[in-house]
Amino acid sequence: MELHPLWRRDAGEWSRLRLANQNWLSPWEPTTGVPWPERHSPSAYRAMRAVVARRARLGASLPFAVRVEGRLAGQVTLDNIVRGALRSGSLGYWIDRSVAGRGMASLAVALVCDHAFGEVGLHRVEADIRPENLPSQRLVERLGFQREGLRRRYLDIDGDWRDHYSYALLAEDLPGGVLTHWRRRIPG
Repeated sequence: MELHPLWRRDAGEWSRLRLANQNWLSPWEPTTGVPWPERHSPSAYRAMRAVVARRARLGASLPFAVRVEGRLAGQVTLDNIVRGALRSGSLGYWIDRSVAGRGMASLAVALVCDHAFGEVGLHRVEADIRPENLPSQRLVERLGFQREGLRRRYLDIDGDWRDHYSYALLAEDLPGGVLTHWRRRIPG
């Protein structure tokens, strides 16, 4: 598994992957009036990439592509990064259904969190997850995130305002790092 910035050349591969995973991903995606195929075309990728690249240059976002065995398999983004007294960011991620359950999303999130707490200098990483999304809740809980509460009708997702559990991980929660914590949990 490897992480890298979103590359221009990934537009076609990203589009094919998102189209193939529509049923897997659409229940967790923001509501929009644009049909899924149009929202996930190569041109939509290029437009999204331009926006996140601009936000990354401003220090407001850290977008990463996830590759598994050399092929694009997902994305992890730390967005809405705030500096100053808060030093926080919001975590978002998705993974190809064909690699789900292999620990690749957990590994990618662990690496991004360690980067956020280390080099980037953040103190807090937050993740908001729908109560119905049990696999995502288990992922963040395994990585040491703590559930802090329920945000009622928090985000417009898949056609309606949805409740979300709010999770957070603080830099001091795992002194050895998130990746070290993840490795300890792997059955050996």
